[in-house]
Amino acid sequence: MVAVALGLSFHYSNGWLQLCAGLALFLFGMQCLEQGLKALAGGAMERWLGRSTATPARGLLFGAAATMALQSSTLVSLLTIAFLSTGLIQLAGAISVLLGANLGATSGIWLLALAGQNLSLSAVALPLLVFGVLARYTGKRGSAAGQLIIGIAFIFLAIDQIKFGFQAMASIDLARYSAEGLAGTVLFVAVGALLTVVVQSSHATLMLTLSALAAGQLAAEQSLAIAIGSNVGSSVSTAVMGWMGGNRAGHRLAVAHVLFNASTAVVALLCLPLLQLAVQAITAWFGMGSNTLIQLALFHTLFNAIGVALFWPLQSALAGTLLRWMPDPDAPTSLIGQLAAGSVQQRSPHLSDSALHSADSATLAINQELRRLGRLSLEVIGQALYCPPDELDAPVRDSPALRQRIASSGMDSDALYRQLVKPVWSELLHFISRFELPLDPAQQQLWRNGQGAGSQLVKAVKDAHALQANLQRQLQPAHADSAAAAAWLSLRWELLCALSCLRSGSRHSNDAQRWRAQLQQLGPQLLQFEQQFNARLFADVRQGSIDSHQLSSLINGLGYTKRIVHNLQQVMLLGDGHSQALPWRGLFNRDEPTSAPHPD
Repeated sequence: MVAVALGLSFHYSNGWLQLCAGLALFLFGMQCLEQGLKALAGGAMERWLGRSTATPARGLLFGAAATMALQSSTLVSLLTIAFLSTGLIQLAGAISVLLGANLGATSGIWLLALAGQNLSLSAVALPLLVFGVLARYTGKRGSAAGQLIIGIAFIFLAIDQIKFGFQAMASIDLARYSAEGLAGTVLFVAVGALLTVVVQSSHATLMLTLSALAAGQLAAEQSLAIAIGSNVGSSVSTAVMGWMGGNRAGHRLAVAHVLFNASTAVVALLCLPLLQLAVQAITAWFGMGSNTLIQLALFHTLFNAIGVALFWPLQSALAGTLLRWMPDPDAPTSLIGQLAAGSVQQRSPHLSDSALHSADSATLAINQELRRLGRLSLEVIGQALYCPPDELDAPVRDSPALRQRIASSGMDSDALYRQLVKPVWSELLHFISRFELPLDPAQQQLWRNGQGAGSQLVKAVKDAHALQANLQRQLQPAHADSAAAAAWLSLRWELLCALSCLRSGSRHSNDAQRWRAQLQQLGPQLLQFEQQFNARLFADVRQGSIDSHQLSSLINGLGYTKRIVHNLQQVMLLGDGHSQALPWRGLFNRDEPTSAPHPD
């Protein structure tokens, strides 16, 4: 219905059609410009962002420079939220980047104001469009450069189109709606905020304001109020996207952005008469006292600079306050319990939409989620061994409670896999499929390793289900005192000790070297157990305590045990950022059975 109404309005007003077409060209040109610059920069912009928060001043400079280059404070804000959500930067540093982004956003209106409304840019835009399209056929970097050039050409065409649209709509005179008085000013602040939220670009709002101001259809006071509103609308748009696509850290930054822009808007409104006088005095001193376009650009820069000056000494205090207001949720002692009682949105907290805005943040999010999937799978494997999560830290070899669980068959690992592990793995694959930005070779290798480790992890959970079936049959009361039952208890105990070690180490993995060494020690320990276990089994066979069928089942169970530990090791290492997986032969010195797991 909206599309039909819009189409009918174009039929009745050619000026309105030109205005909307110009706005569409501008938004498309901005999109091309952003994508071209990001493709040309590769991962350099993300790396600069990661290093820029070492000091507040560097964060401010990066925010301003990146926004000047991309001409999009929203994109810079979303990249910052992505880095903050994955832990690559801290909240105080992210706030300084946002302050810089607000300053950098003022550069766009200066370019438009200095270009003026009497200068036609079509003569430059059309050749740029031709060269941009030709550059798309000259390779990967040429394609990115061509997209950037096309974006600039569309922006130039949009400026002329919007200017002609306002000239054709001469009957519209917004200047008659006086902005005198607080009510009138607030009205146009709301107009600026609403327009920015609708078009998702404060640059587009300010360009429309400049064109209407140059055409005499908007009073100077009204344009200043709209400029204030555009800042508020920009923060609201970023906050909504950041809140929907980020975790608790991203939510804090979204709130900080709204607080900064809203506070700056309030200060600008309270000081509006003084700011107007200052703008008029400065422009008059440079001989541009009658240029309302320059006055609007100067006003936009001035009140943003005042906001940055007011918030600059409060960055650390604001970050601390937000951390107290919005603390991180306590880490769950059991992921199985959390997921069983939680919602679907709680399944994969690291895979936020904001992480998709950067290759580095997406890579780190995948590693974090792989490590979490490893913890979850570890608990499910514990369930397969009839050991609930609260007993994994101090497992017992045998107990009446264990025998009761086996007799009742109350822990179905296959059901837990389908209800918990498989949905998380599916969300991880869905996240990977949605990522569209280019990856460097190191990142590509990490993604391949991550997918492979996740796939092997799923196989480990299925191997555990095969172990559970054998435990269920062999540890029934009728076989409680048999040699086969004792061997299965020994095998279960060894695997539980390995799971306990992995779980304990993953909680204290700040010392990467020690954590990696602890993981690697599991291989020799399992190798020693394997030698002793095999010697015991064959001794029992010679004594007639177990038969050949029981022997084959136990040998297969040993293979599943070794493969489970190996796969958990791989995921834990990759989740901690180690791109090199542990070598299979270095762990166990022999190949593992490749047949599908089955209870026998």
